[in-house]
Amino acid sequence: MGQDRRQRRRRAAALGGAAVAAKKHHDAKEAEQQAAAAADDQPVQDCAAGGMTPETLDELQRLGELHEQHVLTDEEFESEKAKLLGPA
Repeated sequence: MGQDRRQRRRRAAALGGAAVAAKKHHDAKEAEQQAAAAADDQPVQDCAAGGMTPETLDELQRLGELHEQHVLTDEEFESEKAKLLGPA
């Protein structure tokens, strides 16, 4: 009977240890996912901190396309880009 009790205790200890390990693994995975999500958000924050709004980015893209299509000369493109970006 004493041996049966010891086996149950060992089994409970093993299951408890497995549960702790599983919890640590789960927490580490969750922290990794949160860090990845924060890293994905970082470029947007950098743009906003630098004064780059989505509208400014859209306008720069439009100017770039006009420049590639030779609608704008190099000088016109640089001038318009400087207006959008302001003094460096």
